[in-house]
Amino acid sequence: MTHLSVNINKIATLRNARGGNVPNLLKVAADIERFGAEGITIHPRPDERHIRYQDARDLTKVVTTEYNIEGNPNPKFIDLVLETKPTQVTLVPDAIDAITSNAGWDTIAHKDFLKDVIKTFKENGIRTSIFVDANTKMVEGASEIGTDRIELYTESYAKAFDENKKEEGISPFIRAAIVANSLGLGINAGHDLSLDNIKYFKDSIPHLLEVSIGHALICESLYFGLDNVINMYLNKLK
Repeated sequence: MTHLSVNINKIATLRNARGGNVPNLLKVAADIERFGAEGITIHPRPDERHIRYQDARDLTKVVTTEYNIEGNPNPKFIDLVLETKPTQVTLVPDAIDAITSNAGWDTIAHKDFLKDVIKTFKENGIRTSIFVDANTKMVEGASEIGTDRIELYTESYAKAFDENKKEEGISPFIRAAIVANSLGLGINAGHDLSLDNIKYFKDSIPHLLEVSIGHALICESLYFGLDNVINMYLNKLK
């Protein structure tokens, strides 16, 4: 079964919109696990416009499943990860002013930098994952820098799915997954995955270990409720 990790950035965005502590991020994280999710994901950014660095610290006392911290490995982020020691760190090359992640790593151009960062995390017992496009060359590059897993950036698949071009959209991801499997890399995926498109993606990608879903899941929960939506995802991921 592919594991579901829920990204709770949007919960933090809602809390920050009014100040105070409503909704309570820590309680929501605990409830998400209680509803059946196998992981919690956060993506703190330098401006802390949603997840705050203190949230990352506080969540270590709450999360009992897999704890995944995403982000661009600048010095402040590296220090945070080494302090909190999550189950997994996912390295994402997002710009400081990016609204959301919009590209994977060039694992060839940034090989030396990523190799050093990954070595640091692995020496501290933290599993590493690299955010990459569905490009076999970038997957091969990821293998050379020593990462444990890749996370396939799935926006192009989701867009193709919405345009009724799902076979065309999934093809590069299948090729990338086959290469990853041959190189011994674990496969995660995330970005714009939803209740509509998750099952086809999961059924098409061999040995998909984990999906990280936030924006769509929280939006769908406005209509169906958080508990229901999490279990709808779990059913589709079986």
